[in-house]
Amino acid sequence: MSHEDEGSATSVDRDPDADGTPPMEATRYADGSITYPGHPVAPGGAEPVGTVDLSEYTATVVTWTTSTAPPPGVDAPNHLAIVEFDVDGEPVRALGQLTTDEIGIDDEVTPVYAAELRDPEAGIREPESQDWDGYRFEPV
Repeated sequence: MSHEDEGSATSVDRDPDADGTPPMEATRYADGSITYPGHPVAPGGAEPVGTVDLSEYTATVVTWTTSTAPPPGVDAPNHLAIVEFDVDGEPVRALGQLTTDEIGIDDEVTPVYAAELRDPEAGIREPESQDWDGYRFEPV
């Protein structure tokens, strides 16, 4: 788990990159905890004080699985992992798709942006409600 020259910064509040890539935004709270996704109040009741862009960090695979019957519009098989980031000594866990099944517990991964996590035309709902972007995890 590493990060490039972040030091002890308390927040990353940033707009999408020049290429339009949004941050993988986690929320930092007054008690020092960090959650992804963010919530209006920390599990311990603390108020948000900033954000952290997890896409600038690597993470370690805690566990992973493969779904052979994913929801409509998601490619099968769908490889998923729970990963843990180390942000200035604070653990932050996230759940997300993997880019491959060539993965193992304790492997290092990096978040990579995907403009489309599922085909919005598949399924019975309005396509606009199914148009999801986000991050997948790729082995380092």
